[in-house]
Amino acid sequence: MKLVESGAHEGHEHGVHVDNATVQRLGVRLARVKQAVIGQEIQTYGNVDVAENKTYAVHPKYEGWIKKLYVHAIGESVKAGQVLYEIYSPELITRQRTYLSSIERRKQLLQTLQTSPDTENDYVMELTMDAARDRARLHQEEGVSVENIKRIEESKQAGDVVQIVADRSGVVSQINAREGAFVAQVNPILVLSDISSVWVNVVLYPDQVDQVKNGDTIIIRDAAGHEIRSRLSLINPIASNNKVTARAEVDNSRHDLRPGTFVDVIVQVQPHTALVLPRTAVMYTGQGNVVMLSRGDGHFMPVSVETGVESGDEIEVLDGLQEGAEVAVNGQFLLDSAAAMSAAAERMHTN
Repeated sequence: MKLVESGAHEGHEHGVHVDNATVQRLGVRLARVKQAVIGQEIQTYGNVDVAENKTYAVHPKYEGWIKKLYVHAIGESVKAGQVLYEIYSPELITRQRTYLSSIERRKQLLQTLQTSPDTENDYVMELTMDAARDRARLHQEEGVSVENIKRIEESKQAGDVVQIVADRSGVVSQINAREGAFVAQVNPILVLSDISSVWVNVVLYPDQVDQVKNGDTIIIRDAAGHEIRSRLSLINPIASNNKVTARAEVDNSRHDLRPGTFVDVIVQVQPHTALVLPRTAVMYTGQGNVVMLSRGDGHFMPVSVETGVESGDEIEVLDGLQEGAEVAVNGQFLLDSAAAMSAAAERMHTN
């Protein structure tokens, strides 16, 4: 192979010139840098976590003493309307008595109206609806069970111990009180988590973060091999241990994903238009990525390039080449060695 110095270019001092016969013998093929739509799949992992916006703290409406706790262990499932605990509360006893007094006053007023020939039906209806609202308030806002309210109405006496029910479903994630404990409104007795929707915190490394955007599709594979699709909704701007987490909220109505477990994740980077060239054209060296740029007539020059997303057989070119440039896609290592030999020979000649 006859080596001829080809001049300086792009930070490299020497190129190489080879005749057409040598190019054919080496099997050197060229590819043109072009505009194309490119995407990428990033293989990583994530951990399943309870969604903070799906967590509900059960606070007592009145201070008092827990007489009986119906929930005993973390992980128990609770349904809306299920009795959670029984409480003795002087304030709640007073509230029951107020409720009974309002029932009695309303009853007397209705009896008076019904004996009057000028009774307004709308007023009677309003009193009836007012009674229903008062009853619903005791159940929904105070948390008193329906059975407890019925017992109060039938016995016409306030109960010393009142059953409090859950106003929503969930899984017990914290228990902060035990039977016999004094509780106040400021501290939650239980914490319930709705795991029908969970967060998957996807782990990304610094060289991957810039390629990922909010809205990118992710594919999650659980331990059983099920695939679940979602989209990234938040990329944490703060790194921890040289890692960045990106969050996706995932439908978990079948409870395939268990909070606290790890899952395999594929991030599908949104496709975009960019300059691309074949991956085989890039030589990965200790000093960076290099391609052999063809300058025509057998002249080749090593050029440093900055690369980006890889997809299939193509790689994105961020800097170092322009559209339409031709680069060697095979045989470039021999060309690069020839260029290095040419540079060494030139230095020896100079010295």
